[in-house]
Amino acid sequence: MIANAADLLVGASTDFLRRFAPFKDMEADALAFLAQHAVLAFHARGDNILTPEMGAPRHFYIVQRGKIQARQTGSTTTTEYTSLNLGQGECFPIGAISAQRPSTNAYVAIEDSFCLQISTEEFMRLMQMSPVFHLFCTQYIAGLLNQSRRQLQTNFSQRAAEQHTMTTQLGQLIKREPVCVSADTPTRAALEQMKLQQVGCLVVVDQEGRPVGVLTQSDLLPRVILADFDLLRPIGELMTANPHQLASTASAYDAMLEMAARGVRHILVVDAEGLLRGVVSERDLFSLQRVSLRQIRAGIDNAADLSALQRASTDIRQLALKLIAQGIGAEQLTQFISALNDALTRRIIQLALETHDLSGVDFGWMAFGSEGRHEQTLSTDQDNGIIWRCPEWEKPAAIRSRLIEFAKDVNASLAACGFPLCKGNIMASNPALCLTLDEWKSRFGAWIREPHPEALLNASIYFDFRVMYGNERLGDQLRAWLNKTVRGNSAFLRMMAANALKVAPPLGRLRDFVVEDGGSIDLKKSGARLFVDVARILALRTGVDSSSTAQRLRQASTKMGVSADEVAAIVDGFHFVQLLRLRSQRLDTEHGAPGDNHVNPDSLNELDRNILKEAFRQARKLQTRLKLDYQL
Repeated sequence: MIANAADLLVGASTDFLRRFAPFKDMEADALAFLAQHAVLAFHARGDNILTPEMGAPRHFYIVQRGKIQARQTGSTTTTEYTSLNLGQGECFPIGAISAQRPSTNAYVAIEDSFCLQISTEEFMRLMQMSPVFHLFCTQYIAGLLNQSRRQLQTNFSQRAAEQHTMTTQLGQLIKREPVCVSADTPTRAALEQMKLQQVGCLVVVDQEGRPVGVLTQSDLLPRVILADFDLLRPIGELMTANPHQLASTASAYDAMLEMAARGVRHILVVDAEGLLRGVVSERDLFSLQRVSLRQIRAGIDNAADLSALQRASTDIRQLALKLIAQGIGAEQLTQFISALNDALTRRIIQLALETHDLSGVDFGWMAFGSEGRHEQTLSTDQDNGIIWRCPEWEKPAAIRSRLIEFAKDVNASLAACGFPLCKGNIMASNPALCLTLDEWKSRFGAWIREPHPEALLNASIYFDFRVMYGNERLGDQLRAWLNKTVRGNSAFLRMMAANALKVAPPLGRLRDFVVEDGGSIDLKKSGARLFVDVARILALRTGVDSSSTAQRLRQASTKMGVSADEVAAIVDGFHFVQLLRLRSQRLDTEHGAPGDNHVNPDSLNELDRNILKEAFRQARKLQTRLKLDYQL
C-alpha cells in the first residue's frame, strides 16, 4: 500500500508538471527524475519560504497551488517595483541556485500555498540530465518564447504542413550546384552555360570561389540585346557587381525580406568564409508561401494608379498574417511589414511626383513613430513629415507651398491604401512639419532647452525618425546634430526619463496583471511603449544612430557594458509584446480598429500568460535601471 501511495503521488506530480513549460517538453527520464524526487510542501499564508538572510537556497520550488510573492530587498529597492506574484507552474529561485548565492528576493506565501520542491543538488543534476531544462534556466524568456512559437505553429499545423516554414535555413533550400564562371569568361560562353544548365542566374566568382557578380535573364534584354553588346567581351564587363548575398544559416524569411527591400529575384548563399554555396530564387520561396512576395513587390513597383496600390496593401497584410501563423519572430515580421510598406509609400510618392513639379527641390520624406523605428504592425496610422534644403536663390515660401500641395496628395493616397490620416495631424501636409534642416534643428532645440510636457511628448514621437524617400543625408545630418546636442544636456535626458517612468508595467500585487475596465491590457501604451521610451533615452545618451528599439537597446547596452544575456532577455520581452499585438490584429479590421493592440490575459494560454508576465518583468527591470541612473 505504501508503494502504491508513492506511485500515486509521483503520477500526480507528473500529470501536474506536464501542464507547464518547460517541464512538459523535458526528456522522459528527466521528468521522471523530477517527479520522483519532488516533495510537496505546505506554506501557510504569510510564511517566509526563502529570504536573503537564509543564505544560499537549499531548494528549488515549483508553485503547485496558491500564490507566492517575490519581494525585492536591499538598498536598491524602489517603491514602484517591489514585488511580483508567482502562480501555478512558475518556479524560483533559478538565478540564486545557479550562482550558489543568497536570493536577492524574499519569497512569501500570500495565500495558503503548496509547492513542489527538490534539493539544490537534485536541481543541478536535473540541469545536467535535461538540455531542455538547462536551456530554460540559462535563457529563461528565450526558452519560453521558443515554446510559444512552437505552440503557435502547432495550432496552424495543417497550414504549416501545406506551406512548410519560412524559418528554414537557406542552406537547406539549395537544390543544385551553382553555375559559375570567372570574370574573364567571354560573354557568349557564359550565356551558353546558362542555356545548357537551364538556369536564370549565372554567378561570377573569383579564384577562391567568392561571388563578385551575377548575370540574370532579366539583364539580357537591356544589357545585351538592346545594347548590342559584343559577346566576345568578358562577362566581367556585363555583370552586376557586388551581388546580394546571405549566409547559409540565414532563414528563408531573411531572403524574402532582402528581395522585398531591394527588388531582386535571386540571393546568393555563402558559407562562413564567404565562399559560394548556391543560389536561392524567388521561385524557391514561392513553395513556402501562398501569397507571392514577388507579385506583391512587382504589383507595387509597376502600379500605375491608386487602385493597384490598394490591392498591394491588402496583399501585404495577408502575407504578414500567414507568416505569423508560421512562427516568424516579431522583429522579422515588423521589419518585413515596414519594408513592403516603405515600397508602397515610395511608389505613392513617385506617382504624386508625376503631377507635381518638384524638380530642383532637395527634400526627404520622413517617417516618425513606429514607421520611423521599422516597427510597423498591421494597425498603424500616418506619422510623416518633410525635411528640405532651400537654395540661396529660391524663395522658401514658394518651395514650402509646392511641397505641402504635393504632401496633401501623398497623405490622401496613403489613407486610401489603409493608413488613416493622423488625428494629431502629424503629417507632411501640415506646414509645421514641412521644414528645412535648420528649421528642424531649431524645433528640436527648443524642445531640448525647455522640456515641458508637450515638448517631451513631441520628442517621443519626432526623435524616432528616418528619411525613407529622397535625400537621406539630410536625415543623417539631423540625427548627428540631435545626438550631439542631447548628450550635452543631462537635464533634458532626466526629464525624458521621468516621463518614461510615468507608465508602469501592468503587473499586479494581488493578481497577475493590472487590466483596464474591459479586462484587457493595451499592449501598445502599457507594453511596447515601456521598452521604446527607455531605448530612445539610452540611444540619445550614448549617441546611437539607429531608430529601431531592438538595435538601440543592443548598441547602447554594448557601450554601457551591460551583459549580452541581459540585453537579449529584454529584447525578447519587447518582441513578445510586439508578437501579441500582431496576433491580436485581424485582416478584416481597419487600421486602428478599437480591438487592435488590446489583449485579455485571461484569453491567453498558460504559456503565453507566463511569457507576457516575464516580458513585463523585463520592462520593469529596464525602467528600474533608468530610475537608478537618474536618481528618480
